[in-house]
Amino acid sequence: MCTAALLDASLATAADGSGPLSADPLSTWQTDGVVWSLASANGVVYVGGTFDTVRPPGAAPGQKAVKRTNFAAFDAATGKLLPCAPSFTGLNHTVRAMKASPDGRTLYVGGSFNSVGSTRVANAVAIKTGDCSLSADFRPAVSAVVRAIDTTADAVYLGGDFNRVSGQVRSRVAAVEPKGPLLPFKADIDHPVRALSAAPSHGKVFVGGDFDSVNGRSDHALVTLDARSGATLLSYPGWFSLQASVKAIVRDNSRFFVGVEGHGPSILEPRISGRLTNGTMVWKDTCRGATQALVPFQGVLYSASHAHDCSDTPGGFPESGDRQHLMAQSMTDRSIFHWFPDTNDGMGEGVGPRALAVEKGVLWVGGEFTKVNGKPQMGLTRFGSRDTGAPKVPALSLGATQPGKVTITWRASWDRDDAALTYKIYRDGKLVGRKTESSAYWDRAQMNYTDSVKPGSRHRYTIDVTDGTNTSRKSAALTVTVPKAKAKSRTAGGHR
Repeated sequence: MCTAALLDASLATAADGSGPLSADPLSTWQTDGVVWSLASANGVVYVGGTFDTVRPPGAAPGQKAVKRTNFAAFDAATGKLLPCAPSFTGLNHTVRAMKASPDGRTLYVGGSFNSVGSTRVANAVAIKTGDCSLSADFRPAVSAVVRAIDTTADAVYLGGDFNRVSGQVRSRVAAVEPKGPLLPFKADIDHPVRALSAAPSHGKVFVGGDFDSVNGRSDHALVTLDARSGATLLSYPGWFSLQASVKAIVRDNSRFFVGVEGHGPSILEPRISGRLTNGTMVWKDTCRGATQALVPFQGVLYSASHAHDCSDTPGGFPESGDRQHLMAQSMTDRSIFHWFPDTNDGMGEGVGPRALAVEKGVLWVGGEFTKVNGKPQMGLTRFGSRDTGAPKVPALSLGATQPGKVTITWRASWDRDDAALTYKIYRDGKLVGRKTESSAYWDRAQMNYTDSVKPGSRHRYTIDVTDGTNTSRKSAALTVTVPKAKAKSRTAGGHR
């Protein structure tokens, strides 16, 4: 019997009645390099990173390549490559951060680049989403790489490695008007900022990164700043190891969520939820394996990481030598859903996925991976609501025979987005039994079925397995000859 506390994606639901998306990837274009950032607006997903070309689904590296220099745009629903293709170039050229304005009319882009097409810029620009043209208004001169962007109706917040913006001192974080002028918002942060999330209705900006000091006081990895002045409003002592940094911050209407990366062995690298109003912790998971990106969708918190030990979190998995790169959790109580699509570590730093975005009900994933669910797929993939993958059919073995009885055995299969699977057993092509069992890739029980048949008969057994939507092919047949009943011995009679 499977003992793991599995939260079946087909049974467990989020607060609004929905659950995780399918773990079966949709047909998706690929990049020839790392995707660092994803953003979405008006049915379009924008892809930024360090790459020279993109290629169609299924194409091998170098085949059918289409020129796209560090930036590409796709239809979110169909996955079609769109013509929007400004070229981001310069020394160490890369796009590291993107975010659309609240009205979706403008896409703000940051990174390390000094030209967009033939236009000279300095690490941050704005693109009009309507016609994919470069905005002439938003041209702040940022002195070093921009790693994080968030937007409100009144401000564009930038975070990164820089110390000056538009000729004025701004230490790793700044705010610029949507039309370009620098805002008074100012904070003194000692090391790079890697994540931003503005909460304008609360007058706050959540700032995460590698830092240890903010505004002259000791504050490690995460602070909340006043959205207008940049003054420190909240600190988070004890939330993280001193060897950890914050790589992702997202929020909904009442909570914020933080993704952590550790630097060193045996460092917890959890996801943490806190209240927007006062910054108190709501929950914290116990996973190891650096979190690179988060996105909330319909009550589910999706994360990109390389988690390898979540054994003390409900629904989580033990250390097994494998790294699980994509996960889904309940936003209300940290529980991990049975949703396990996966990538490999890939190229570059070997991290796997680095960016997430949801648009038109489709989850887009970008990073440095070269495989998804074990099949070649480079840099980019996406997941929708349709479950299309059947569980792998198990192999049958003979457990035992006796006159009139046959016991067949098999190891439980597992499915990436359904824990409970139903196994159907066939004798000579006729369905004779079924069993339902929950399983996961780290917890697969040995199962059996005992069939009653005529002594001395011969039969062919097969099995298939279904997740309720998709059914595997039938297994290879197991042929069994049933023993005959033993003849009763006769006792000789006689006279005394």
